Amino acid sequence: MDWKNKMSEYMTMVNDALENYIGEHQTVNAEVFEAMKYSLFAGGKRLRPIFSLAVCELLGKEAKQVIPYACALEMIHTYSLVHDDLPAMDDDEIRRGKPTNHIVYGEGIAILAGDGLLNKAYEIMIDHTLKLEKPILGLKAMKSIADASGTNGMIGGQTADLLNEGKEVDEKTLTYIHHNKTGALIAAALKAGSYMADADDNEAESWEKIGYTLGLAFQIQDDLLDIEGDASEMGKPAGSDERNKKMTYPALYGIEASRKKVDELTKEVQTFLKVYGNESNFLSALTNALMNRRS
Repeated sequence: MDWKNKMSEYMTMVNDALENYIGEHQTVNAEVFEAMKYSLFAGGKRLRPIFSLAVCELLGKEAKQVIPYACALEMIHTYSLVHDDLPAMDDDEIRRGKPTNHIVYGEGIAILAGDGLLNKAYEIMIDHTLKLEKPILGLKAMKSIADASGTNGMIGGQTADLLNEGKEVDEKTLTYIHHNKTGALIAAALKAGSYMADADDNEAESWEKIGYTLGLAFQIQDDLLDIEGDASEMGKPAGSDERNKKMTYPALYGIEASRKKVDELTKEVQTFLKVYGNESNFLSALTNALMNRRS
């Protein structure tokens, strides 16, 4: 199957599952569910859940094994974007070509929608783990996601990013931000996918490690697109990193050195995937596409 068709198949699986998990709510709380769905279905690439599904299949299990954890990852990622866009943080009004959540629903509901997505993610994972024949696999997947999304992962990276706006860029801080703010959830996606395929700890940790490499390459490419990309293709204004005085690879190393770094990291990922032979064709093609994307 062509990798784009496989991508579409995975995306349909994820979207159908997310729709089922959120559902329709005709109650006094309906507005917060509406706000949750607004951002959850605003056109995201679903990369993190797709990484989980792909790894699980690559290792010989059905993709549906990891669906609850994959959807939880997408909810956690989405909540982080909702909160990131708030006036107290990045103060962005456009996300994925649409008004951001707080612009549509107000700051209060946007905060609660983000909280709701985070909590729903854990409800889904716990409910599914309780039903597993081998709950330890679900617990390991869930712990990977919890570690990656907490103060020693994504939240830690976001905190460092926020506190260092406008400050002089330094390599140590920049590495910490990218490793945690972007890399952690991507690494967790690969690790969770491997655990749900019954991988042992050593193999799962290998997937986690290469996930951080992939996450760094993805973030540097994102930094480059913020400078060189077309706002109409990206669905958000270009140049926001510079306006917000964010720490980025291009700001520290320049554009050409940043491009070279993306190439080096991509080759490292591809070398890792080659060990799995033809089973890794989808992930290999997806990696190349992500590092050559325009949005």
